[in-house]
Amino acid sequence: MVSTVHDIGTFTALSTLVATVFALLKAFSYVRQSVKGQKLPPGPAGVPFLGSLPFLTHYPEMALDKWAKKFGPLYSMWLGNQLFVVVSDPQVVKDLVITNGSIFSSRKEMYMKSKIIFVRRGITATPYDETWRKHRRLAAQFLGNKQISNYMPGLMLEVTDMLKALYSGGKAGEVPVNPQPHAGRTSLNNILTIAFGTRTDSIDHPLVGHWLKHSREFMNCTGPVSNVVDFVPFLRNFPNWTMVNRGKRLHQGLVDTCGGLISDIDRRMKAGEEVPECMAKFLLSVKEQEQLDDLDIIFICCAFMIGGVETTAAIKQWFLAHIPAFPEMQRRAQAEIDQVVGRDRVPVAADEKSLPFTRAIIKEIERVHNPFWLGTPHKSTEDFTYQGQFIPKGTVVIINAYTMHMDPKRYPEPEKFNPDRYINDHYTNTESANLADPYQRDHWMFGAGRRICPGIPLAEQEIFLAIAGLLWAFNMEQLPNEPIDLTEYDGLSGRSPVPFRIKMTPRDGRVKEVLAL
Repeated sequence: MVSTVHDIGTFTALSTLVATVFALLKAFSYVRQSVKGQKLPPGPAGVPFLGSLPFLTHYPEMALDKWAKKFGPLYSMWLGNQLFVVVSDPQVVKDLVITNGSIFSSRKEMYMKSKIIFVRRGITATPYDETWRKHRRLAAQFLGNKQISNYMPGLMLEVTDMLKALYSGGKAGEVPVNPQPHAGRTSLNNILTIAFGTRTDSIDHPLVGHWLKHSREFMNCTGPVSNVVDFVPFLRNFPNWTMVNRGKRLHQGLVDTCGGLISDIDRRMKAGEEVPECMAKFLLSVKEQEQLDDLDIIFICCAFMIGGVETTAAIKQWFLAHIPAFPEMQRRAQAEIDQVVGRDRVPVAADEKSLPFTRAIIKEIERVHNPFWLGTPHKSTEDFTYQGQFIPKGTVVIINAYTMHMDPKRYPEPEKFNPDRYINDHYTNTESANLADPYQRDHWMFGAGRRICPGIPLAEQEIFLAIAGLLWAFNMEQLPNEPIDLTEYDGLSGRSPVPFRIKMTPRDGRVKEVLAL
């Protein structure tokens, strides 16, 4: 009898506990489905305190895609104390971020990215305010069409240097080579030249490894959904348990690296030495006029470096990882290049419009392997109702590029690598981003609206010259015992391939002659 009473008491206590937890979860779910008495877009309920964060720790784009299929093209989720809205349809992106850009063009000041690393500076991280407008205006002077034309000799120099290094490093195809650091150095040199008027002479230069390490650490520390401290404030009191101390070390590393380069330019200018035209020189010359402090200059240059290096390097690396698996595709592109360019010179920018299949390969790489699936989210600055769904002021808006890039209605068999889907696409990335019909846009790699990447023309030229040059110079082959993994990524936020090696054989004797080796 005593045992029975004890069992009944235990059962009652457990039942009460389960009912209480269930009621709390229901209450949590109910509260988070509405704000200011208005119903939010549907979405996953998440868990108390953390929201949906536990489901976004690995391949977050896959979770967002799964929820888009369940909840539709506009859904909401909570990450800690922050409401997010995820947009997974081109027309909804246009309606919110472009048509209503005055409301959806700000940024949330993420604790790690904005406050710890960039200390409220950096064009990509700052809110839509006068500081952002000033910094973007200053940086944009180096990204106009006239400036891009001036950069062409430098871009060609870096492509040629990369081809020479790969030829020599692979001993003319006799030994396998990992092409990734070469692609990274090419991107780094292009931006170093524009930002600081300098370049590295080989992949062994200390600045190559040093900066690429900083760049990757930045991506790993600042993913839009990767840091619990961004959304659960009390965890900031435990810097050793979170990424906070890593962020502080990265901040100091960026200050030391970029600050050192800027200080050297400042010293040379004051000494009357000749300094190449570059962003740092320009910013130092207008420092008082524009009321800039040292950290303003450092992080305008740092943001330019990080954004300019990681994206273009990743696309070149994904091309080099992909193309060896498609020898027929490679031969088709090479035949196109040989017909237009010939074998007496490497491709130049003017050849691009005459090489539609090469362009199509690049666009398909950018569709399948966007280096930043979640991009840098926007933030609403006013309450807004879209088709009956309430988006309150302060909501973070993610453009869900993965779901749009993998939409079978827009891209039949989206998981298949098929450049022919772009063979009749004659638009540049900039032209495509401005098409009236958003469903016809090539891809969403560069963002959208007023915060779209200002460096699209530069990135597009750099990527084309590098990939066309690689196709002109080499036959690229997989190694029989070293399959290339195209599913795993190197990095938590930025996506580039895991390390791989390939055989890069010069296509003929003209390669050595043209490259003057």
